[in-house]
Amino acid sequence: MSIRHLRTLLAIRDHGSFSAAGDAILITHAAVSQQIKALEARWNVTLFDRRPRSPQLTPLGHAFTAKAEAVVRAYDNMLAEIIDGAGFDDDIGLGAVPTTLTGLVPLAVSHLKNNFSQLHVVIQPGLSTALLQQIERRQIDAAIITRPDILPRGFRFRDIATEPLEILAPPQTSSEDPLFLLTHYPFIRFDRNAIVGQMVEAWLQDRNIAVQDNMELEDLEAISSMVMANLGVSIVPQRCVRNMNPLPIRHISLGPDSPSRQLGLAYRGDSSKLHVIETVYKTLLGAVANGRFSDSFESL
Repeated sequence: MSIRHLRTLLAIRDHGSFSAAGDAILITHAAVSQQIKALEARWNVTLFDRRPRSPQLTPLGHAFTAKAEAVVRAYDNMLAEIIDGAGFDDDIGLGAVPTTLTGLVPLAVSHLKNNFSQLHVVIQPGLSTALLQQIERRQIDAAIITRPDILPRGFRFRDIATEPLEILAPPQTSSEDPLFLLTHYPFIRFDRNAIVGQMVEAWLQDRNIAVQDNMELEDLEAISSMVMANLGVSIVPQRCVRNMNPLPIRHISLGPDSPSRQLGLAYRGDSSKLHVIETVYKTLLGAVANGRFSDSFESL
């Protein structure tokens, strides 16, 4: 079955006979008849009562034709609707790693809602690996994650920002030496179930740095609060978008060989919401360019 067959069916309805329909769409009477027989065979239905001299639509044929009209209209309007923003009156499931939930995500989603007020954005927090599994199962449409070593087949990953790892230290400290801070203060680990936590552990092991483990957390706000309370130091990604009213803790570079995490948007290449995902991606890039959650959304 093709759109051409449905157009032929509508032409018969509109022009009253197979012959008149053929004249209107510039095909022969035989071709019209062949296409209708193909439709009836494909769906195992009888669309026309052929006993009258001019075949008439059956009750089922009338219902089928109404549905065919809707399909043809949707097909004809598909590109125009995408360009004009149709499809943004639905919902989109967007996963996000916890480090983005107080800066990048609220800034980007606020701007997205300003432009597409009917779009319902459902945020699903989680670690990168778990979010990839949810995309694979079509439980969410896309996710802001740390780039994994391997993406599932059929997935796409679009870079959003590069975030170098840095040390968070209490305001009471004065040293700028990463090695001194890491070996003289308790260490607040980034969750090793997260890709970032594994990056931190690999960096420490490569340099044979033995830290004094104090606690292990996955939430950047919680880690920052613990550091602010002078409970230790931590290694975390440098935010690409600063949250509103950040704590006055110290941010210290790990040096020129500091590892970085690549933040990006992952999604299935066969998603039915690719045009919405593309807009989400561009909005995320705008948020990164803005850099601060407290700045005007209009500057994105």
